[in-house]
Amino acid sequence: MGKIVLLTGAGISAESGLGTFRDKDGLWARHAIEDVATPEGYARNPGLVHDFYNARRVQAAEASPNAAHLALAELEASWPGEVVLVTQNVDDLHQRAGSRRVLQMHGALRGALCHDCGHRWAAPLQMTPDTACPACDRRAARPDVVWFGEYPYHLDEIAAHLAEAELFAAIGTSGQVHPAATYVEEARMAGAETVELSLEATAVSHLFDRCLPGPATETVPAWVASLLKG
Repeated sequence: MGKIVLLTGAGISAESGLGTFRDKDGLWARHAIEDVATPEGYARNPGLVHDFYNARRVQAAEASPNAAHLALAELEASWPGEVVLVTQNVDDLHQRAGSRRVLQMHGALRGALCHDCGHRWAAPLQMTPDTACPACDRRAARPDVVWFGEYPYHLDEIAAHLAEAELFAAIGTSGQVHPAATYVEEARMAGAETVELSLEATAVSHLFDRCLPGPATETVPAWVASLLKG
């Protein structure tokens, strides 16, 4: 059976209680993006940035995978071909649901990165500007997340998977953040069937062969069940 490439965004985790930066309430609404999600913001006020991501890290740790996460893990486990999951999310709900082939293109809340030497390690729930890198001992720890103005991770690997995809599905993503917004076009050029599962129409809905509107916890399990039934 052919390769399935999945792209997930904040919409799939929203039903687990994790908000997006477009929500009117929640963590993002209380902060300007340029203050907490850019290298310049970190340079200006690392304490504020750490406080923001500490709160996000605790929130994510307290959340549980929902029916959509679990359905995608079941698809990976049961599909006779290859399933690759690319996510824009920095939480670990896909992994906790059981997914193994997960490429986190925007990094991970549970990771720490040394701004000086590039060493990566598991982040504690709470980090401060005084958190030392275990490799070089410099006080240069930052969240291992991709901020605005930085390059996402795994881009070459994602491109290779898209070129081989027979089915591409975008789930809970707005279609407004690049480069992920172009993935449906890359998959179409490779000859893949494309489907969008989203709460409502997005800026790229017209590019998909099929659109399945509704909450991810309803649409994703039903779609996965239909695939596995053949």
